[in-house]
Amino acid sequence: MKPDMFERPVGILVGLGFPAEIRSVMDAYRLLVEWRAPSGDAAHSMALKACLAALRGEVEAETVRGLFVAFAERHHLLAPVMDTSVGFAPPTFQIGTAPRTSVGESSFGINAKGDHHA
Repeated sequence: MKPDMFERPVGILVGLGFPAEIRSVMDAYRLLVEWRAPSGDAAHSMALKACLAALRGEVEAETVRGLFVAFAERHHLLAPVMDTSVGFAPPTFQIGTAPRTSVGESSFGINAKGDHHA
């Protein structure tokens, strides 16, 4: 693993809520440089300074990760954490009769036997 890589990526929401992963000090640095932070934003300032120190080899990547998470929390950027230990089940749909169809016929004109009719 490269020395600037985080042990676990930080999931954030960017743009209109699109998820992104910040995987390294350089990823965090790029986002922080592009972020329009108001003056006096301590979380932004500290995270940016930590990135620069890590890129010079003065602090560990996990220190930067912690400060970046604090910045992301303050600005409501953290993506919801998905619990991967719980199995994912896609949504289930019930197929029933639509209005103006007979029993056993779908709204697409297919009867229970799979025959099509006009």
